[in-house]
Amino acid sequence: MFNLILFGPPGSGKGTQSEKLIAKYGLKHLSTGDLLRSEIAQQTKLGLEAKSFIDKGELVPDAVVIGMIKSALEANSSAKGFLFDGFPRTQAQAVALDELLAEYQAEINVVLALEVTEEELVKRLLNRGLTSGRTDDADETVVRARIVEYHKKTSVVADHYRKFDKVVTIAGEGSVDTIFGALSAEIDKKLG
Repeated sequence: MFNLILFGPPGSGKGTQSEKLIAKYGLKHLSTGDLLRSEIAQQTKLGLEAKSFIDKGELVPDAVVIGMIKSALEANSSAKGFLFDGFPRTQAQAVALDELLAEYQAEINVVLALEVTEEELVKRLLNRGLTSGRTDDADETVVRARIVEYHKKTSVVADHYRKFDKVVTIAGEGSVDTIFGALSAEIDKKLG
């Protein structure tokens, strides 16, 4: 099982690149946002638990999110591997994910971190805000705050995986195909 985490701040191109990587390598996309919405829609025990926190404006606890990931792993036991998107976001989540994967004799094989300058991110997000209808992409102050928050929170996750020499930084500026080529080259190296 080949597992990768695609990292990058808002606007770095994770969504675009995730789709291309999933198609090329046959990986199962695990987005915690999608998992939460799906579990809530299906009114599973975990979904109802998550909804109770979301309805109060609180963050969903790690134990609930890990439970959803465990369910997704079990439901897709024949998958070639997983692309984790938007998770883990904290060191505790990274450790919990490592422990969960170990139960399946698996691990995170590589963390691919898309690096994009702040000015380019702001430009991309404000452009996306013109067409997406997302209010958090329409206000430059909010966009910049999201980028700062991303770096503050996720740097510890990257540090966690750096200890195991699993983080590879990829230039996230240039054409979609050039960036995809760089990501694919790193995956191909890991796949041997």
